[in-house]
Amino acid sequence: MRLIVSALAAGACLAGAAAPALARTSAKAPNRFDGTWSVEVITESGSCDRAYRYGVIIENGQARYAGGGDFTVSGRVQPSGAVRATISRGDAAAQVVGRLGDSTGNGNWTTSGATSCKGRWNAERRG
Repeated sequence: MRLIVSALAAGACLAGAAAPALARTSAKAPNRFDGTWSVEVITESGSCDRAYRYGVIIENGQARYAGGGDFTVSGRVQPSGAVRATISRGDAAAQVVGRLGDSTGNGNWTTSGATSCKGRWNAERRG
């Protein structure tokens, strides 16, 4: 479970030269939150480690852990900045909610599974 919390630190466009009209209608505009973020995760209750700092990459509104590993990340950053995601490993999962701004963001997280923890996160844009 500690690794799940660690991940909190923690799209392709359909286009083709033969179908330029399809490319214009299906290509996504970059999400204004796309880029590299540094995320600090703080545990407020439960037996998870007290704090972590991780890299997160957002591409086309999809967030992924910059460090690789055996985690599954599913969720999005909406054009408004609203964040909703689930990070899982095995039968353990963390639900993440919050909001990003142009250069910072914050929110809350909770785990489910064998270990129960919850806390808050803060993010800073790095690139």
